[in-house]
Amino acid sequence: MAIHLRTLNEVLHSSNKKKTWGTKEYFINMGPQHPSTHGVLRFVLRLEGEVVKEIIPVLGYIHRGIEKIGESVSYRNFVHLTDRCDYLSSIINNWGVSKVVENAMQIETNERIETIRTIFAEIQRLQSHTLWWGVFAMDLGAFTPFLYGFRDREFLTSIVEDTCGSRLTMNYIQPGGVMYDIKPDFSTKIKNYIRYLRPRIDEYEQLVSNNIIIQKRTENVGILSKDDACSYGTTGPVLRASGVPLDLRKDHPYGMYGKVDFSVAVGSVGDCWDRYWVRIEEMRQSLNIIEQLIDNIPPGKHMVMKHTAKIKLPIGYHYDQVETARGILGVFVASDGKDSPYRIHLRSPNFNNLWSITKMAAGLKISDLVAIFSTLDIVMPDVDR
Repeated sequence: MAIHLRTLNEVLHSSNKKKTWGTKEYFINMGPQHPSTHGVLRFVLRLEGEVVKEIIPVLGYIHRGIEKIGESVSYRNFVHLTDRCDYLSSIINNWGVSKVVENAMQIETNERIETIRTIFAEIQRLQSHTLWWGVFAMDLGAFTPFLYGFRDREFLTSIVEDTCGSRLTMNYIQPGGVMYDIKPDFSTKIKNYIRYLRPRIDEYEQLVSNNIIIQKRTENVGILSKDDACSYGTTGPVLRASGVPLDLRKDHPYGMYGKVDFSVAVGSVGDCWDRYWVRIEEMRQSLNIIEQLIDNIPPGKHMVMKHTAKIKLPIGYHYDQVETARGILGVFVASDGKDSPYRIHLRSPNFNNLWSITKMAAGLKISDLVAIFSTLDIVMPDVDR
């Protein structure tokens, strides 16, 4: 007796079957366990099969009340809390609070201080982007780049540790200057690293950028239009990848950024690939900035005020901002004239960047959601604070 094996198409469209075939919507949780995300975050996903119909970020799993603590500590003591937010931009975060204090109190620093600050800010950008590059590749299934990213980041981490004693939550920039002067061999080590990293970035391109799997999983995936990027208040590489060339280092120069030549990396599509490419190009530009400054660090003091001096901001509202590795960090202070802020608020780049995923992920697969989230480069403690 012959056996007739029906095809899947025959099964689904059999005339004697009255059942309607289809999929049913359901909800799943992605997280909040740490290994699922770049920090402790929970996504509630409304799915139809593997298609994401809606995504709802659920925050607050590592909220520590940093802004509330700021109301009961001095301005100088608050600085070290900022490196517990975006810990991959900790020194730049320190600079944000220091800028508010210095501008409000009309404290004038010198070119040595501003040069050292600018160099260390770009060192942090390189530390952040090399780590992100490795994590991004691992999120998409490639483990080897993760090891390479950590390897190349380690050289910079050791240099920073020699200067300020910390490797992750670095507390270095303070109101009035920097905590410690640079070591005599600092410039030599940095120049050696520049020569080392330039060809490594080319290797990053060969290993990851030219990988057809990476390309297919990022090109035209997770598109964030220019208008949507602005509407969600995104900043940093996420905004620039969508075609908006906003970079505080170029548009509102501070430190020594107005005296160096560098380009702002800008995308055109606003997809995962553009967000990837922008950070690769930013690494090259950071090397260019450091290279222009490292042989021209002016003489002078590394601190223009006493470490023990009391800081009291004039009564009123004060605001300043810096360009971190993930975007604009705004620092808002309401002062009542005392030595502690009456109210202090951090405008986190990660919060707005995170929320753009609700726009980008709808209608795509779960695997696309992983790629999108990775290219946002979110540091969750900066969201919860």
